[in-house]
Amino acid sequence: MPADTLAILAVLFLIVGALYASVGHAGASGYLAVMALVGVEAAVMRPTALSINVLVAVIAFTQFACAGHFSWTLFWPFAVASIPAAYVGGLVQLPQQALKAAIGVVLVLTAVRMAFVAWRPPKAASAPRPPSMPVALAVGSGLGFLAGLTGTGGGIFLSPVILLMGWADPKRTAATSSLFILVNSFAGLGGLASRVDPTHLAVAARGVRGGRRHHRGDTRQPASDTSHSQCPARGRPAHRRREAGGLVKAAISTPASSKSARLA
Repeated sequence: MPADTLAILAVLFLIVGALYASVGHAGASGYLAVMALVGVEAAVMRPTALSINVLVAVIAFTQFACAGHFSWTLFWPFAVASIPAAYVGGLVQLPQQALKAAIGVVLVLTAVRMAFVAWRPPKAASAPRPPSMPVALAVGSGLGFLAGLTGTGGGIFLSPVILLMGWADPKRTAATSSLFILVNSFAGLGGLASRVDPTHLAVAARGVRGGRRHHRGDTRQPASDTSHSQCPARGRPAHRRREAGGLVKAAISTPASSKSARLA
């Protein structure tokens, strides 16, 4: 990727992260949209968005938690189901086109959610009522799997659900969503990392060691080959050793035959 494109991405990521963090989100949907516009591969978009999510979600959660808006009672039923689901979603390896389609659906749903929030009529405030345990577990598991699968933290969908169902006020919703994004991003990254083949890591490690030895100018043979240079006869095939033995015998018998010829 050209250096100027990376610089543009960095600036856009900074702007998107700052805007999303102000409302308790980490900006994964924004990062995905920016990367889609500049032509980043879908396989790269997911780990990149989740990694940036971790940093921005920490900032957003700290901001709202320090202000006293976080509720552990509201958060943990969603998280206990979403964390393993996000890990499983990170393990799933979709084909390139299917992953692009999934990310596209997420971006469209995000746009619809933003439009709905902006245009919905205000309703009378009522006392928030936390969801029942089965409902919270079902919502958390579904959004967690979607988060790991598409590279989002899931908070962009959890927030409207909480607000529409009247489970919390906006600030408590923002605090809950920010930590929800953080734990799901970690779980999704864990699922992505678990997909790495250990044999690929071993081959890469051997390649690095070989490159370092070549860079140092080390031309020594491996230990298994040095035995041939120290003990040539031991490393030769059997027929070679028989030929060498015959030559030695001939050399020993030659002086005796020449001596008997002189006496005659």
